[in-house]
Amino acid sequence: MKLTEMKRLLTVIGIITLLSLAWTAFIEPEKRQHQSDMSVYPASEKGNADLSQQPGSETVSGLKRFWEYSGFRNATAGHFIMIGIGLFFIFLAIKYDYEPLLLIPIGTGILIGNIPFYMDNGLNLQIGIYQEGSVLNYLYFGVLKGVYPPLIFLGLGAMTDFSSLISNPRLMLLGAAAQIGIFLTFLGSLWLGFAPPEAGAIGIIGGADGPTAIFLSSRLANGVNLLSDGTTVKNLIGPIAIAAYSYMALVPVLQPPIMRLLTTRKERLIRMKPPRAVFKLEKILFPIIGLLLTTFISPASLPLLGMLFFGNLLKESGVTKRLAESARTSMIDVVTILLGLTVGASTQADVFLTPDSILIFVLGAVSFMLATAGGLIFAKVMNLFINKEDKINPLIGAAGVSAVPDSARVVQTEGLRADPTNHLLMHAMTPNIAGVIGSAVAAGILLSFLG
Repeated sequence: MKLTEMKRLLTVIGIITLLSLAWTAFIEPEKRQHQSDMSVYPASEKGNADLSQQPGSETVSGLKRFWEYSGFRNATAGHFIMIGIGLFFIFLAIKYDYEPLLLIPIGTGILIGNIPFYMDNGLNLQIGIYQEGSVLNYLYFGVLKGVYPPLIFLGLGAMTDFSSLISNPRLMLLGAAAQIGIFLTFLGSLWLGFAPPEAGAIGIIGGADGPTAIFLSSRLANGVNLLSDGTTVKNLIGPIAIAAYSYMALVPVLQPPIMRLLTTRKERLIRMKPPRAVFKLEKILFPIIGLLLTTFISPASLPLLGMLFFGNLLKESGVTKRLAESARTSMIDVVTILLGLTVGASTQADVFLTPDSILIFVLGAVSFMLATAGGLIFAKVMNLFINKEDKINPLIGAAGVSAVPDSARVVQTEGLRADPTNHLLMHAMTPNIAGVIGSAVAAGILLSFLG
């Protein structure tokens, strides 16, 4: 990092620190005093006191009211922490090009969701995302009801070429193997004391698929559903979504060390046969057969997989080019903006900054690493049972997580690092796409059992 950039970063950190100190020294004592005054004087006495004020007191009262409703008076240390996180997301997106189409909307949403406003005595100013009647609350409806994720899958299907999957279907097993992280993390979450629906929603982070994580958490850990003992499940949509998208963005950072640890140099040098040519009829039949097969196995995954295969049929049919173009461009861009912004805004400090959020991030990291390791190890196991000329480069097993196409690109990079002439991208796309389907099926299975 250059000296100038370091100075700027230190300046931002210094400003946030000063504001936090100012809040501790001045604002919080004033808030406590105000709340004490409100509890001491009944409403009628306060009204009489206002009437007895001296002439000109309206100006002072107005200024005091302005201060009470300002963000400076209502700020907490939590707000500044979340604003710092939002700025960090934006920094990663712009400086290092880490999933900018996701991190910039989410980072901006975190800033918007953590602008402090007056909330004393339960007053609803219709500003915050959790306040009924606010614009953000209406936009958040698409997250709570799982509307946005299927639309993302529609656009994803319209831009995905399943040729590599059709030409070498055995590699789909790698996408299935990578889902082990989801179920192991589900068991770990249960052991740590989360309720079964909450544990299921946390486990899906291992798929590194943001829309699927949002879809499942909106059904299982939405702060609305009741558990068998009559208590309400926790609202974990924000922490789960942020964790899932964070690990999606950090795929180029998190996966390479695991890939190098679990594979030998000799394995990384394995060359695979080029995929065969796929006929147009196969491309048309695949989304139809895939839709029927996967949704018969897991009907609860229909909203996601139904839209995924529908979008792909629009693309491959050749007669709905305009619809396919709209699905993979304008529509998915608009939904990505709304989804990222509302998910970011849902990280309101008083809701997000809890011990559970920290646990979710830790469990999410474990889940993602287990999923990556599961794909790598299963590829090595497959090599024990196939001919030498058909060997699989174990690196492509890491692409079994659902971060399309980032995981496949990481595999390509690691393959070229070992051998500059060994291109693995097309081979890695097969488990990568299978991982998307696999994580959606896993979500449907969890929803069937826990919903």
